[in-house]
Amino acid sequence: MKIIKKYYFILLAISVTAFTSCELEGGESLNGASTNSISDDLSRGELPQAMSGVLSDMRNRLNTQVDVQSIFGREYYYWTSSDPRFEGDVVTGNLDNNTFYTTSPWGSRYAAIKDINLMLQGLDNTTADFSAEEINGIRGVLNTLKAHEFLMVANNQYTNGIRLDTSDPDNLGPFVTHDEALAHINDLLTTAATDLANAGSSFPFALTSGYSGFDTPSGFLEFNKGLNARVEAYRGNYSNVLSLLDDSFMDMTGNLNDGVYHTFSLAGADIPNPLYLALNQTSNVRVAHSSFVDDALPNDSRANKVVERESSVEASGLVGTHDVFIYQSNVDVIPILRNEELVLLYAEANMASNPVDAVMAINAIRNAVGLGDYSGAVTPDALEDEILFQRRYSLFGEGHRWVDMRRFGRLDELPNDRSTDAVPVAVPIPANENQ
Repeated sequence: MKIIKKYYFILLAISVTAFTSCELEGGESLNGASTNSISDDLSRGELPQAMSGVLSDMRNRLNTQVDVQSIFGREYYYWTSSDPRFEGDVVTGNLDNNTFYTTSPWGSRYAAIKDINLMLQGLDNTTADFSAEEINGIRGVLNTLKAHEFLMVANNQYTNGIRLDTSDPDNLGPFVTHDEALAHINDLLTTAATDLANAGSSFPFALTSGYSGFDTPSGFLEFNKGLNARVEAYRGNYSNVLSLLDDSFMDMTGNLNDGVYHTFSLAGADIPNPLYLALNQTSNVRVAHSSFVDDALPNDSRANKVVERESSVEASGLVGTHDVFIYQSNVDVIPILRNEELVLLYAEANMASNPVDAVMAINAIRNAVGLGDYSGAVTPDALEDEILFQRRYSLFGEGHRWVDMRRFGRLDELPNDRSTDAVPVAVPIPANENQ
């Protein structure tokens, strides 16, 4: 049975009948109606629970995807006594198409997409008294989140391709190329932006505190535009990137951490931050790659994302001296999109066509983290080097480094500490999904 189909039946059994991974800010129960009820006729009463279920499912196995991408990007190593494949398969690039690091991120992202498809179907069939503006808002949010989940799959699978049409689990659509996937994601976001622009002043549902400031149609539209700027940068459409950033929440002089986040808590049926680990553990550790420590510039506050261990730790010939400490408690939020990334996208989009503006954006980042102005050459190649360096430290451990080095054709520059290690280009398609 294909994984996507299997996840569909899991969803029918539990996902909408008991969204148990998060709660609304007011502590409202997520126990809701059946998936058939939602897809047949989405009611006003079912909407908040169903939306919470989507936001919850977007966090499932997020840690597996981030860990694997961070290992590929040689940002850090993850060693756990419960599974040596993180230090074996993932670091060597000898990947299994039928194990957790392949199947779990794939299945979890498609589970969230299935949630969204059920809600969109129910919205098409609704007999509730939603206004036209409310329908636009619901659809705009859902398609923005759907685009995000497709992008997460595409980042992993790259040239191996992804499925876009999963509406019928018995007749799944074909695999499409990476370029086709990105084009579709851009189309989804563009359509969602139109809906959000015609959604009035408020939503008929609540979002988590991770969307604070983005929980109105105009605010969520800024998130949509920023996310699409990321997509268009991946496609090399830099004029589009600049246009989208103009309409996003990018603020060159603003707080670099402003943005949209996954939230976590220890309350009820919610879950803690799965990327948090206490310092100086020995059997379950995330340790920074030595190059992150060695290449950090003096006075760069981003170097504080790692902390020197009381004693080094070793696994299969790999040595770690610094713990990753991006998240300092098990209820810290995990970013989906931050202002810091948008400023760096602005620099990237200008590096060839308008290098003066690119340097301005680079300096906004450098100055904010304790560094002086950029003093290197103002050429596309030199600015590319600088932007990738700044992205490396600004977005450390957020799942970007491997994707960045791949899209710039520089994977061979990532370090391998053992002769048996290699950086893969893509994650295999799960065995049960192959055509």
